[in-house]
Amino acid sequence: MNTKKHELPNLPYAYNALEPYISEEIMMLHHDKHHAAYVKNLNDALEKHPELFSKSAEELVMNLNNIPEDIKMAVRNNGGGHVNHSMFWESMMPAVSAKASAAERGEPSGKLAEEIKKTFGSFADFQTKFNDTGAKRFGSGWVWLVKNKEGALEIMSTANQDNPMTDGHMPILGNDVWEHAYYLQYKNVRADYLKAWWNVVNWQEVERRFNF
Repeated sequence: MNTKKHELPNLPYAYNALEPYISEEIMMLHHDKHHAAYVKNLNDALEKHPELFSKSAEELVMNLNNIPEDIKMAVRNNGGGHVNHSMFWESMMPAVSAKASAAERGEPSGKLAEEIKKTFGSFADFQTKFNDTGAKRFGSGWVWLVKNKEGALEIMSTANQDNPMTDGHMPILGNDVWEHAYYLQYKNVRADYLKAWWNVVNWQEVERRFNF
């Protein structure tokens, strides 16, 4: 039986690589404390049903109805937290100059850019709707761009550490709107964080997920 525990992934860049948009202090706390806690708590829960260590975190989240009742909520919260944050780190990259061209800034291209324009009207309209959805998420949660069950692009939000995969959608981009993601830098102005975050989005990774 495979009983390999889930592990905290390394960041794909330095803690300070996303400055000035996301501070080094936020990244250290977010990754080393918050994400690490989700991984530990997920492993602790699975110890009660060690056969589930054979499943990936994504498989656990996608099949919550098959998780034993005594650990289902722990897996939902902590497995979701692990999956969401692992995706979140990969969705970002070091910022480039504000004077860089659109291509250098890494705005979406190809089929994804076409689908965004087709679905939302323009890239700017997409950003506005995404930010608005994130700003209106009450309490803690996430805002997502997904390929929904029909294969179309859709913006949605989820509470806490819930992931759209649980409901059959494929997330291709997500932004964390828990206060721990921004409060040390942006205080209570979530909208400023949402706006600044676009400067560090890794569109190549988002396009990879879209084309998967």
